[in-house]
Parts: sequence; C-alpha cells; structure tokens
Amino acid sequence: MKNQVLKGRYFIQEQLTKNAGRHTWLAQDLQSQDLVVIKLLIFESDFQWDDLKLFEREAQTLQRLSHPAIPHYLDYFDLDTSIGKGFALVQSYIPAKSLEQWLKNGRTFSEEDVKQLAQALLGILRYLHEQQPPVIHRDIKPSNILLTNRSGNSIGQVYLVDFGSVQTLAAKQGSTITVVGTYGYMPPEQFGGRTVPASDLYSLGATLIYLVSGRNPSELPQENLRLQFELSVNISSDLIDWLKWMTQPSLNRRLASAGEAMKALDQPRQQTYIPAVRRQPFGSRIQVKKDGENVDILIPPPRSIFRGKFWTYFLLILLFSFPCFIVAFFIAFGLFYLAKDNILLSSFVVFFSIFFTGVLIAIYMSFENFLNLFRTTRLTLNNQQITLTYEYPWLKSYKPPIRKNNIRQLHYTNRYQAITIIAKQQNHVLTYVLSANIEGLVEPEMEWLAHEISEWSGVPITDEYVRHQSQIR
Repeated sequence: MKNQVLKGRYFIQEQLTKNAGRHTWLAQDLQSQDLVVIKLLIFESDFQWDDLKLFEREAQTLQRLSHPAIPHYLDYFDLDTSIGKGFALVQSYIPAKSLEQWLKNGRTFSEEDVKQLAQALLGILRYLHEQQPPVIHRDIKPSNILLTNRSGNSIGQVYLVDFGSVQTLAAKQGSTITVVGTYGYMPPEQFGGRTVPASDLYSLGATLIYLVSGRNPSELPQENLRLQFELSVNISSDLIDWLKWMTQPSLNRRLASAGEAMKALDQPRQQTYIPAVRRQPFGSRIQVKKDGENVDILIPPPRSIFRGKFWTYFLLILLFSFPCFIVAFFIAFGLFYLAKDNILLSSFVVFFSIFFTGVLIAIYMSFENFLNLFRTTRLTLNNQQITLTYEYPWLKSYKPPIRKNNIRQLHYTNRYQAITIIAKQQNHVLTYVLSANIEGLVEPEMEWLAHEISEWSGVPITDEYVRHQSQIR
C-alpha cells in the first residue's frame, strides 16, 4: 500500500505496525499537509466480528474525546484496496517514541521520572474515567504510552494511544464478553471479561513496575496472584507500597480511582494504612439509604438488649454494688446492736440508702455505654456537609454539621478500631468519632465505612492525626 492515496486525500508513507487483520500506517494529509496515523481493519481470512465491534468502538470513543495527551479523531471511512476490503480510522500523529522503544534504546528512568510519568498518566485516566459513561482503556502497557525527549527537569510530554481495546461501562451491559488486553498487564478480573476503572490502574502499576525493575510483569514471580517485584527494584519503600497497592489482585484491596491514586502518590506517609474492604461486607448491619443527593448511613444498636453487652453491664453493676451491700449491712448491723429497737428502722434505712447509692454510682459510671445499647447512629452526607446524629427511642442528639471542604483529616487504624473525622470550622476544631466497640461493628465494616467517607470527602485516610488546634490547617 505504500505510496497509495486513500480517499483521494491520505498519501501512505510507511507501515508502523501489523497485527492479525489490523495494519497501522503513517500517512500525509494532502489537504492540511499534516502527518496522520491510519489504522486499517481488513477483512482477511482470520477476521472476526468482534474485531469490527472493537474497531468501531475505538472510532466512536475517539470522536467524543478531547484531551491533549490523546490522539484526535480525524476521519473514518470504508475502503477497497489491493490488500482487501475494510475500514479506515484516521487520527492525529504524535511524534514521540513509546516507552518500549525508549527502554530498548537504553533509556533509564529514575524514581522521580517514574513519579512524573505516573502523575501524567493518572491525569489522563482520570479524564477518561470521568466521562459519561466512563471509558476504560483496557490495554495500558509500555508500547501504548508515548514519551517525547526530556525537557529540563521534565521527563517529557506523555501520551496514551491505541484505544483498540477500549470499553465503556455502558457498552458492557447486555453485551457478550470480549477478553482483550496483554498478558502480564491485565488484572485478574479482566481475564473474566470484567473491567472497571481500577482495572486500568492495575495495568498502569504493572507498566511502572516494568520501568523500575527492567522485567516484564509476566516474567516476575507471583504469590497469590500478586507480583513479587520488591527484590528486583532499587526504589523507596513508599513507592514500593504504592505500586503494590496499584497492583493488588483483589479489587477490594486495590486503589479505586485515578484521583485516589494521585493523592496516595503525593502523600505517601499519610497513606500508611490501606483500607482492605472497598465494598460493604456481606451480612453487614449497616444500612445505606439514598434520597437524591443525600446519603444516609445508619448503624443500628449494637445488639439486642437481652444478649451480649446488656448482661455485661448488668454484671458490672452487681459486682460494683456487692461491696456496697456488705458495707451497708455491717453499718446497719452495728447500729442495731448499739441502739437495739430504738433505731432499728433507721439502721435499715441507712443500709438500703448506702446500697442503692452504690447501684446508682455503678449505673452512672456505665450510663453512656448502657445507653449505647439503644442508640442508632446516623451519618447524613450530601454534596456540602456531613451530619452525625445519635437516635435513641426517646430522643435525638445532633452533632454540629461539618462542611465537606472544612475536613482536614480522616483518621483510622485497625489498631484502635475508631474512625475520627477532624475539621476546622470558624476557628474551631470539630471532631466526629465512630468506635467499633461502641457501634458494635467488626473490622471489615469499619474499613468499608472509612473508605466510603474518604471517597465522599476526597480526604485520604491517615494512620496518625494532629491533635493540636494550632497544627490543623
């Protein structure tokens, strides 16, 4: 096809790639004189209808995308050439080498280079995943990432190309499963035909592991499907942890969004705790109700008052009251022998007074915990604020609402099993605390709840928080 003119406009110069049924050519647009890339889908003997479906989807997707780091859609037409009939997709040409070519040419990447590259690609993925419906690339790998020459302290301009495997979440519904991608860079769920935004994060993490280790992910040892690359790299522990987080085989344990991944990369020391549960655990007592923009998260009373903690508190009251009973008995007994029937009635009054005083003290000491047996905790979230309400059968107790953009810290550690939300509002520090022991929640429920609040607020989960008001910014 070299030197041919397609559609009376595109002059073919050289072939770039050739795969089964697909050919990619560099051409010149005779109207604009610009270089363009033409992807051809040819009806050859090994042609499959899934190929046409993916080819058309790539054209439709590029047509509605507009990002400086993504090729621009220019044209789409059918053709009849010497190599067969088919379709042609024309897109803008990007004068840059792929990461794969750079590596073959001996270019090395420092830790700072890898971070810059990660931030640039996460920015592209955030744009794609925020489309309606979200666009999943499904084939992120070194050959599909282009990079220009270095410029000062910058590694160069980064581009993401080849949307031939792209999928939208809308297209997936009700359609047949088409497994695409490249072995070594595909997350486990993609082998089953399932893809979500976090699937692209896995592929990006695997690509960056290739850069820092020099080994294709398919060549790395695995343990429980997790890539074992730590011994093959010379990078900081923070970056190792982040890459492990990006390439978690389980979707529940992987970073969920490009925005979340960017924050974790920027603030590695605040990300010492990684929530393991990103979906509501099966059998969870927490109830989630959505009403327009409002989301109500209800945590019912810990358990029936006839089981568990009720009897714990009841026994504590009895144990505390028993010494009071003994003291009251001896006082009454002593008074009886001192004054006999003259003050017998008084002695029993003293006896019961002291005894019930001890009972009341015991109840007071555990009163708050006792009330919690009847308490429903309600978190109300909307696009502006979060409100914490304690609901008892006979009253409601409201905490001052916290505005979303005033939240400074979200603290959770499985060591203390408590979620703490800290906000600075009108020169005051407001704090919400949700304790696993008081709320009657188990660890997976606490992890999931912490993740939900983090996703809503955009504040990363930290393992330590600042306790002094002067340090809260």
